[in-house]
Amino acid sequence: MDQTTILLTILGMAAVTYLPRVIPLLALTGRRLPEVVIDWLGYVPPAVLAAMLLPSLVVSDGQSAINAENLFFWAALPTFAAAILTRNLFVPVLVGMAVVIVGRLLMV
Repeated sequence: MDQTTILLTILGMAAVTYLPRVIPLLALTGRRLPEVVIDWLGYVPPAVLAAMLLPSLVVSDGQSAINAENLFFWAALPTFAAAILTRNLFVPVLVGMAVVIVGRLLMV
């Protein structure tokens, strides 16, 4: 790969990283978004997190991984419950870690 290709690749990656952040910032500066848009945007982080997390919990090697041996799937259930009930970031982490530790000790 020659240096021109590498430089163009880096510049292209910089553009696709920088422009999606700058364009909305410039377009929306000084404007107030409608309340419905602000409410809708509040659902984006949980939706992205779910989209990233769910496949790793329920699929392994292209096959369904919802079975008794999938420790992380079963640990996710009380972790999600702790997150919903406490609305705290620290408690679900502790619950998830505790369930995985106990699960690994019991599976030995």
